[in-house]
Amino acid sequence: MKRVAKWSLLMMLAVSVMLAGCGSKGDGGTTSSGGDQGKGNQEVKTVKIFQFKVEIAEALNRLKGEFEKTHPNIKLDIQTVGGGADYGAALKAKFASNDAPDIFNNGGYQEMITWADHLEDLSAEPWVKDVIPLAKEPMTKDGKLYGMPMNLEGYGFIYNKDLFQKAGITEMPKTLTQLEDAAKKLQAAGITPFSNGYQEWWILGIHNLNVPFAQQADPNAFIKALSDGSAKFQGNPEFEKWVKLLDLTVKYGNKNPLTTDYNTQVTLFAKGETAMMQQGNWTQVQIDSIDPKLNLGVLPMPIDDDAAKNDKLLVGVPNNWVVNKNSKVKEEAKTFLNWMVSSDIGKEYIAKQFKFIPAMSTIQATADDLGDIAAEVVKYSQDNKVLSWNWFKYPDGATQEFGNAIQAYIAGKSDKDKMFADFQKAWDNLKK
Repeated sequence: MKRVAKWSLLMMLAVSVMLAGCGSKGDGGTTSSGGDQGKGNQEVKTVKIFQFKVEIAEALNRLKGEFEKTHPNIKLDIQTVGGGADYGAALKAKFASNDAPDIFNNGGYQEMITWADHLEDLSAEPWVKDVIPLAKEPMTKDGKLYGMPMNLEGYGFIYNKDLFQKAGITEMPKTLTQLEDAAKKLQAAGITPFSNGYQEWWILGIHNLNVPFAQQADPNAFIKALSDGSAKFQGNPEFEKWVKLLDLTVKYGNKNPLTTDYNTQVTLFAKGETAMMQQGNWTQVQIDSIDPKLNLGVLPMPIDDDAAKNDKLLVGVPNNWVVNKNSKVKEEAKTFLNWMVSSDIGKEYIAKQFKFIPAMSTIQATADDLGDIAAEVVKYSQDNKVLSWNWFKYPDGATQEFGNAIQAYIAGKSDKDKMFADFQKAWDNLKK
């Protein structure tokens, strides 16, 4: 059975909560440890937070100030590493140098297993009851919950509706042929179709390559088969077709995609210099900072001409907040996480400043709060048109190897067969 139905239910639950409104209001002062944080005679403790969401870095620092006003005995030290940087490698370096954070991010599934020795059991935290049930899945093991889901996200090809209209595109492309036809019309109108940030391994090795994984009849079964040797990348129909989509984006994309980083990719798109980019609703904040009036939508990432199969967005839990179980301030760390999702100001930031699709039943978010991109993700989910996220289930380090292999292919240093062989070698070498 495909994971699509599960994720659809998850998103529909989220949407129903948004429409129903906020179920309860947090008091903003509840703490997981029951400590009295408001008294000035207590020792001031610092909680180190190491997070990867560059899009929320500024807003998170503003939220830090709000938290510290009501919790004078807890200080937050927030560091952000993401975008073009390798968060996983940076996190490992932190632990190796005895500078381990108290709160960090974990994607769940295989990544949860990799970091199991450092994860605090959060099952007894007060916010757990509010998590949309299926959002717990990535971080649940043996009935225990080891992470707080950040939010829900979706991605595909974000597109500029006004540029599409200018090029005379009246029907939104849902198949590979239709997507190329749209690219040709854009090009004929003097508009660069795609903004490709292919300098970033994660854009390719995580999000782009997830498409053929998600299009498998049963993604989990396929991943298991890769590990036991009963399935291969070479010759798999979905991967063979996916290469055509990759080639199309390069053919109709910006110049020098392999030297275009994430920030440049989003900037090119937000300034109206390209009509589409492969990204998700996490880019809304950055786009709005450049041009908040852009008229945006999200297209699927089709790998063939089966419209019903391809007219779906890729939706999942992007990451989770986790607490270092060996931290000396882990109770204070839990206090902050609970405050963030239970206080009125924390809820407001999650919906309106971070523009997150909430994973908590008690956080209300409207289409106006979230922006055009997330609203489109919600609509696709309501229509039961979503595909799963799978990269957290790969062997540790595989996504980086995949990204490198795809970059070599785009650069002309390998062909399709060599790329697939590189995928297979990486999987076989890294699996446990």
